[in-house]
Amino acid sequence: MKKTLILFVLTFVLVSCNQNKDTEYVINGNAEGIENGIKVRLAQIDEKGKQVFRDSAVVMDGKFTIKGAVEEPSLYFLSADGTPGNMLFMLENSNIQIDFNNEIPMESKVTGSESNKSYEDFQNGMLQFREEGTAIMTRFNELGQEPAPETRDSIRKAMEDMRKRQMAYPLSFVQDNSNSYFSLNLIQLESNRPTFDILKYKEAYESFPTHLKESKLGQLVKQKLDELYKAYEKIAHLEVGKIAPNFESQTPDGKTVSLNELKGKATIIDFWAAWCGPCRRENPNVVKIYEQYHDKGLEIIGVSLDGAPNQKDPKKAWLDAIEKDGLKWNQVSSLKYFNDEVAQLYNIDRIPATYILDEEGKIVAKNLRGAALELKIKELLDTP
Repeated sequence: MKKTLILFVLTFVLVSCNQNKDTEYVINGNAEGIENGIKVRLAQIDEKGKQVFRDSAVVMDGKFTIKGAVEEPSLYFLSADGTPGNMLFMLENSNIQIDFNNEIPMESKVTGSESNKSYEDFQNGMLQFREEGTAIMTRFNELGQEPAPETRDSIRKAMEDMRKRQMAYPLSFVQDNSNSYFSLNLIQLESNRPTFDILKYKEAYESFPTHLKESKLGQLVKQKLDELYKAYEKIAHLEVGKIAPNFESQTPDGKTVSLNELKGKATIIDFWAAWCGPCRRENPNVVKIYEQYHDKGLEIIGVSLDGAPNQKDPKKAWLDAIEKDGLKWNQVSSLKYFNDEVAQLYNIDRIPATYILDEEGKIVAKNLRGAALELKIKELLDTP
């Protein structure tokens, strides 16, 4: 009977320990070099990528402890008052040891968090890109003030290639690490970038195991991806390689014309307005391109976004600008400012803006100006 009781007590203790490990975290920190009384702060990254304060502890004799609980592994910041920057790590319910580097917090060491290993793998990958970039710049600096043009171009291309691979790395990491809570956090962070590829990240998310997709963060990520995908669907028809959507609008004399009627071997749809300073400064360049390539098949359709609230007579301002700037190509407008139907169809929220079409009406480039615009038209018309 006594042996049975002892076995029961031991079993209860073991189960209790396991339950604590699953439901609580304990961060034991070494903070050598940090004075007594300094606060160490724990902050979480919210769905918008911003830090939200969660807890703190006071350093005593070079150590600190923070206890609490999280629903699931998540990315957290840890910082100490008076130290530069902060460190990131994956916090989960377990016993976690942090050796805090008060000089370079990002180089702090974390043990005891399984999910943090994935984050460390990602950081090591990013470190390789930084080292590669440093090596390229060191090589460039060793060449002196005036390296040969071909050498300079070679180094520039190497740097551009490295940056492209670095930009693509987060997506590649998510694709290769679909069974990782950190990958969910990474999608959440990357989704706030303007270069976020919704189609590829959405596909990567679908490959995640069910327990991750059904987690709290998994559901938040899905919601964000769904929102971004809906926004993408609204402009998917405007991607490079798509046929530019046809439209109708009115010329200054009230005649209705369409894109399909006016397009040429190469076509520029130029969104501008009389009130737009950058547009007016770009107009001489567009005039030059039109005069040089119109006889070879170039057509330009100017879509004016005049009709701004502060314009007393938007039509007069539009016509005066056409005459003053010497714009001899087709001009259309509804004089409804950014509520112009063509502007809304083409998702225009700022000007100047351009769409460049080939002979089939396919979008081949967007928002080119100056020499870049001329080079694209030259390429499309295959002129010497």
